[in-house]
Amino acid sequence: MSVHPTAIVAPGAVVPDSCSVGPWCTIGAHVVLGEECDLVSHVVLDGHLTAGARNRFYPFACVGVSPQDLKYRGEPTGVTLGDDNTIRESVTISRGTAGGGGVTRIGSHCLIMAYTHIGHDSVVGDHCILANSATLAGHVTVEDYATVGALCPVHQFCRIGRYAYIGGGSTITQDVLPYSLTSATREVHAFSINKVGLERRGFDRERLRAIHRAFRLLLASKMNVGQAIETLRAEGIDSPDVSYLVDFVEKSTRGVIR
Repeated sequence: MSVHPTAIVAPGAVVPDSCSVGPWCTIGAHVVLGEECDLVSHVVLDGHLTAGARNRFYPFACVGVSPQDLKYRGEPTGVTLGDDNTIRESVTISRGTAGGGGVTRIGSHCLIMAYTHIGHDSVVGDHCILANSATLAGHVTVEDYATVGALCPVHQFCRIGRYAYIGGGSTITQDVLPYSLTSATREVHAFSINKVGLERRGFDRERLRAIHRAFRLLLASKMNVGQAIETLRAEGIDSPDVSYLVDFVEKSTRGVIR
């Protein structure tokens, strides 16, 4: 194990020999790291934090710290991270709360850029990108392959669907449609499907055509959401992507951005 002399590793922490712990890092007693994790310098890992393999933490990242919730009374809650995540400078990831399930969860292969905040009991899937200063309030869900742009605040209990792309500076107070390109001019709108992102992820023309048809009904027709969903069901849904989109809209509790 490579541990700098100025680092503090509490008794009880699990740090494999393949890990590297740089100058002035602090690792709490209940932290469990996977193989080949790299703490560059000045990193704080605290609480009941379990991280997978090959996660890289940049300076001043604070992961597993107490939630910013006035109801929190020191319960033994935690954070879980998957594998191969990049946690950039000054990122804060709060541990969960007893009332919210107790765990903040981050998947694998995520890029979490500088000054991002992930609030308590939030869930971030795999292959997600959170750009500089994105802010997730508590209980936010970000599904696989979604991108949250720079300087985006996301309201509590919002859900961001798979493959969604949110433009920088957008304030999110409702659920973000999967596959959508959502951004703010004067107001936040879902403009279209995230065609470029979907093509990069291997979506073929047939899949894109089915999603685009569903989006035209949801966003560009004179129908309300309920009427658009009824029309899609009446036409018959033979696309797994459209089926997931319809299910996402129907289960939304905050409403969706159109």
